Amino acid sequence: MTGEARPPERAIARLRPHARALVFPSFALVAASGAGSYGAFAFDELWQRLASLLGAVVAIGVFWMLPLLSWLSTQYLITTRRLVLRRGLLVRTRKEVLLSRGHDVTVRRSGLQSLFGSGDVLVNTGLDRPILMRDVPRADLVADAVSDLMEASTTSIATVRRPLDDAAPESRRSRSDR
Repeated sequence: MTGEARPPERAIARLRPHARALVFPSFALVAASGAGSYGAFAFDELWQRLASLLGAVVAIGVFWMLPLLSWLSTQYLITTRRLVLRRGLLVRTRKEVLLSRGHDVTVRRSGLQSLFGSGDVLVNTGLDRPILMRDVPRADLVADAVSDLMEASTTSIATVRRPLDDAAPESRRSRSDR
């Protein structure tokens, strides 16, 4: 390393996908609860009542609980030095990218995302595919913050190479002749 004291890494933003993803699961919760309670009082036989309640519980688990847990298990963390993406319910995936490796930031929006001010933020690192933060609220603000942090971020390799880039061409030739 260069021997310089670097400021500590700070968390700039902790984000999740837009909460709009929970609208239809919430409607499913209300519908399944209503159907289950109606079935519990409308049927005469005990097995029919229990079947309607069991069907409501399964529907709530599949159509409300799984999307909620999926939404809760996705998190994006932006720090002063890196971008961390965490996803997964049973199998957790964590992807970290140094901001100094980023080249450009792109915001991609669909019609519904434009209506709510969210969007997909793509950070191009020069690797196979860009880093994608899906359906981030206030996508323009997030993209501006990431690009500002990428511009301000330097690594020890960039700090060591910078004096060589600033040096005159004669001094470069003399170093390579040695």
